[in-house]
Amino acid sequence: APLAGIEGARPSPPFPRLDARCKETEQSRGTVEHIVNMTGVSSALCGTPLAARTRPTASLRSSTARRVKNNNCRRVVRCAVQEPEEDIVARAARGCDPSNEEECIITPRQVVNGLELPSFEDVSTAHFRIRSGVVRTRCTHSRTLSALTGMKIYLKHEWEQATGSFKERGARNSLLALDPEQKKKGVVAASAGNHALALAYHGRELGIPVTVLMPSIAPLTKITKCRALEANVVLEGDTIADAALAARSYVENDGMKYINGFDDFNIIAGAGSVGLEILEDAKDIDAIVVPVGGGGLIAGIALAVKTINPKVQIIGVEPDRCPSMAAAMAAGKVVKVPTAPTLADGLAVPTVGPRSFEVLRPRVDKLVTVSEKDISVSLLRLVETEKLVQEGAGAAGIAACLAGKLPELEGKNVAVLLCGGNIDTSTLGNVLERGLVNDGRLIRFSAVVPDRPGGIAGLCAVIAFVGASIKQIVHERAWLQEDSHAVQVDVTCELTGADMKEALYKALSEKYAVDFSLSKSKLNMSMVGKDSAGMMAAESTNGATAKTYSFDKNGAKPGRLPAPVLYDYDTIINNVKPSAELVAAVEDAFSQL
Repeated sequence: APLAGIEGARPSPPFPRLDARCKETEQSRGTVEHIVNMTGVSSALCGTPLAARTRPTASLRSSTARRVKNNNCRRVVRCAVQEPEEDIVARAARGCDPSNEEECIITPRQVVNGLELPSFEDVSTAHFRIRSGVVRTRCTHSRTLSALTGMKIYLKHEWEQATGSFKERGARNSLLALDPEQKKKGVVAASAGNHALALAYHGRELGIPVTVLMPSIAPLTKITKCRALEANVVLEGDTIADAALAARSYVENDGMKYINGFDDFNIIAGAGSVGLEILEDAKDIDAIVVPVGGGGLIAGIALAVKTINPKVQIIGVEPDRCPSMAAAMAAGKVVKVPTAPTLADGLAVPTVGPRSFEVLRPRVDKLVTVSEKDISVSLLRLVETEKLVQEGAGAAGIAACLAGKLPELEGKNVAVLLCGGNIDTSTLGNVLERGLVNDGRLIRFSAVVPDRPGGIAGLCAVIAFVGASIKQIVHERAWLQEDSHAVQVDVTCELTGADMKEALYKALSEKYAVDFSLSKSKLNMSMVGKDSAGMMAAESTNGATAKTYSFDKNGAKPGRLPAPVLYDYDTIINNVKPSAELVAAVEDAFSQL
């Protein structure tokens, strides 16, 4: 058995090359019999369900033959590519003749801390087992994201599965691995989202009863979908932990099998099929970036990929509000971490799976975390550049690439998983708006304008001159207690980017007292000095010596304007020297009132 994961042991050897020897023997009737001896075969690479150990084994023969006519003789090809019964698959995966139990060489699986760990053969068998029931998703090159990140980005579209996430692979594999008696009793799981949907969908497809315990925080749309898939949905508790505790009664009283969404043996093996497909579809991959929650997906992918090509880097990405895998790797064991609400709610698992952890610990090369800002911007980029909608957890991998978390991958071939597209439309709208804010394309600021006809119109004229678009504007009189001749205006504007943001601030601060949320460090502060009133004074850009005013960075409370220093209209007209274009824009605005 592979010894990876056991402290002090040698790493798993690379996947052996296919060594097939064909012997041709002339038969009395002019036929040639081909007997293929398999010494180390992966179904992922050669199209056979067998994934033998590296140890040479006996010849594999099926009970049926495929006959091919060739001129005047018959060529009989006996092959082992045949979908066998479940117990035969298990024997074949161990590297023996499926039809001969006595010939089987049974190698025990690796056991760590009392947990039996899946091997590459289990991943290979799962890949063959589920092939007819799940979508073989695309792995496409993205030119736009490659240009933005400096990497050669390949996107693995796991959201194309019937229920919108990679979870179907492990769910189907787990259901197919049940014995006939267990299939009648059914399975139970605790989930608030994708795992529940995957089990419900494939349980209906395979005729296996599925009971799903969902917490009260589960989205209503997912509860409705699970019920539409004929699953027995039970709302239990306020958290996933409460639902998992309640699931014990179904195991003890009804004999159901509990399937953990990220730590079940067959869940990990099924998830590993993603890695096999990536290696087949994207050539010369240098790294694979995987979102990390409970660890089942990255464990399966690492197991499959590192066995075939140990040089491929496996990199995990977690939300910085729940870095449970990073904490486990640092401690050398599974630990519980505090969690906070995050856009990547599917990755907010306080304790990673112990089986998954033991599988991935010797195989994962790096773990990074991403912020809420990184996730929201990545969702925005996917919608704008790839026309793809992802949930926060599904976009965590591309968020790490866009945020510059992986500079060592510049210029390399990088596969990034898009592992889930189940997001509520209302949530999507909120997330995209946050993405615009974090991208510097949606801003909100306050300004003080004279409380007289044309006061707000002049402000709007400056905004229009810069080229920004006003999304919302509100003016308030009550909050400026010291001045009855001015109003505070709160404006939300849509911009093209950070450059326009700076230009808008510069144009407004020349004429109005403004309070922007952005840092003003990029402005030319060499022109700014203090006057006796405690305001910052600056020369106008057209060379006039008159003072224009904006707020002292230390004089205003966060989010509110300080009491303004007021000047009468004539003083402003006589001292502020705006450019000719600005004057024309203001006069045009007044003429249209």
